[in-house]
Formats: sequence, C-alpha cells, structure tokens
Amino acid sequence: MKQLIIVVKPFRAEAVLQALAGQDIAACVVREAKGYSRQKGYLDRYVGSEYSLAFLPKVEISVWVGEQKAEDVADRIVRAARTGRIGDGKVFVVNSSWPEALEF
Repeated sequence: MKQLIIVVKPFRAEAVLQALAGQDIAACVVREAKGYSRQKGYLDRYVGSEYSLAFLPKVEISVWVGEQKAEDVADRIVRAARTGRIGDGKVFVVNSSWPEALEF
C-alpha cells in the first residue's frame, strides 16, 4: 500500500475528490489545514488596522491505494488540482504498511 497525502486550496478540494471517485482506493480522510510556503501569507485589514496572516487555509486529503495504482492516482490528482498559480498544493507519496483495521 501507498499513502498519498494531498494538500490543496479549499476551492479545488471538491475537484480532487471527484477525480478520486472512480479510483480503487482503500480509504480516504479529509481534514482542514493551514499551510505556509512560498506564498508567504497575506495582509488583511480589520477595523482599520492591517495585520499579517502567515498561514493560509488548505485542505489535506489522505488516500491509501495499492502500489500499482499510486502513480496513476497521483497524476489524476495533479490534473484536478492544478490552476497554474503559486500555492496549488502538494502530493506526498509515502510507503505505508497497511495496519489491520478493527471494524466496529
């Protein structure tokens, strides 16, 4: 098994999940996250004063797939998430020994 950890902008998360819908995935977890990278945050105004927000909102999607399907699934994710602008996201591929899950 391989684990794909996908970090994308919130408005692209639905497109990524739709791209994953037809794939043979073992499990999927979606979380809200905050990220900091080359975007360096942004300035915002609140009640007349400016302040800096270093962390930007992101969505983290963790997916477990078979070894043979990992590259194909990663390619689909990149095509679905890419907008061509800085900060589109990242896909991390991790070798994962799938633990036995306890059903309850």
